[in-house]
Amino acid sequence: MLPIYLSKELKLKNLDNFLLISGPCVVENKSVTFRTCESLKKITSKLKIPFIFKASYIKANRTSSDSFRTIGIDESLKILDDVKTEFGVPILTDVHSEIEVEIAAEVADILQIPAFLSRQTELLEAAGDSGKIVNIKKGQFLAPEDMKYQADKVAATGNKKVFLTERGSTFGYNNLVVDMRGLVIMKKFGYPVIFDATHSVQMPSKEEGVSGGTPEFIPFLARAAAAVGVDGFFIEAHPDPKKALSDASSMMKLDKMENMLKQLVQIHRFVQEY
Repeated sequence: MLPIYLSKELKLKNLDNFLLISGPCVVENKSVTFRTCESLKKITSKLKIPFIFKASYIKANRTSSDSFRTIGIDESLKILDDVKTEFGVPILTDVHSEIEVEIAAEVADILQIPAFLSRQTELLEAAGDSGKIVNIKKGQFLAPEDMKYQADKVAATGNKKVFLTERGSTFGYNNLVVDMRGLVIMKKFGYPVIFDATHSVQMPSKEEGVSGGTPEFIPFLARAAAAVGVDGFFIEAHPDPKKALSDASSMMKLDKMENMLKQLVQIHRFVQEY
């Protein structure tokens, strides 16, 4: 069972189930954003999964300076605000600086701290001061035990609405691995633990300044995390990942989401019962 602040702040129901954070990596345009949210809401409503829509209004952590970052901050936030109004779903987006916190908090219900910035004290404190839920991605360089101190930085502001998200650890060069023990360790801190099934299959800076990935492993890692008993999943999805402007090699195709989520629901229920 997730903390009650989820239902109070986000008006989410069916908290006996895990929650899903999903959407395209970045706001590409209104059409893709709306299409993705509409499809995901239908699926999650059918399966009674609490749903949070995710899309970054700007991508600051790119491998190459030539990589796509945003269609414009104002335009992207306007699209996210329209999604929130049209579909009645909570919004999650990344923030990269203290200044961005104030801007993004006008639209977002959850502020996400990217993995590379997970130890930035002033950023964590600013996110905490916003009063929003703060989702902290575990840095690829951090042990799961270290995430307690990052959550404490937010909690010290008086805001204890924190998610901790696993997204794999650096293993040599250009590779990430997931230690499922870390999910168990982080759950001991008393915050909801989310498993990022898509960034965990990413292969950073694989070639020619672009990150690669092995999306065929997403369902397997997600099922393993469900068996561990995580509180939610972070799964980036796109109607046509090959055409995505960010993380094209590590996203789920939108039409494959329902079948995978059905499996995760079954595993989650079995674990909850036993």
